[in-house]
Amino acid sequence: IAEALVATAIGLFAAIPAVVAYNRFARDIDRIAIRLETFMEEFSNILQRNVGAQSASGH
Repeated sequence: IAEALVATAIGLFAAIPAVVAYNRFARDIDRIAIRLETFMEEFSNILQRNVGAQSASGH
C-alpha cells in the first residue's frame, strides 16, 4: 500500500503543475485569439473605408 501511495503522490506532483500550466496556456491563447479577432475587424473596416473612398473619387 505504501508503494501505491508514493506512486500516487509522485503522479500528483507531476500532474498538478501540468494542469495549472495548461490552464494558463489556454487562457493566454484565448486572449490572443480575441485580440486577433478585434484587429482583423478593425483592419477590415479600414480597408473597406479606403476602397469605398477610392471608388467614390474615381480611382
